[in-house]
Amino acid sequence: MRDFWAFRTMVTPVIIQILFWLGAVLCLIAGAIMVIYGATQFQAGQGQYLWKGVLLFVLGPLGVRVYCEILMIFFRINETLTEIKHAIERPAPQPTRPEAA
Repeated sequence: MRDFWAFRTMVTPVIIQILFWLGAVLCLIAGAIMVIYGATQFQAGQGQYLWKGVLLFVLGPLGVRVYCEILMIFFRINETLTEIKHAIERPAPQPTRPEAA
């Protein structure tokens, strides 16, 4: 808990995962609604909603995933730099010299 209050533990990656699933579900719902609306209005010349809905249904979750992965890259960079910092701070083991006979 101490690391949490000192901002050493990141909470945002979990929030980004939640936002990804929320965004993917919203894209699927909106795409399905647009497909249904476009299918019912296809005869009236409103067929563009059908194709836009299909594109949103297929490419929407992919776009949300790419955006979330770009955000996660910053946190992975932070983790890697922290590991490098800890590795540098550790004292190197002293080599042992063989004793003279």
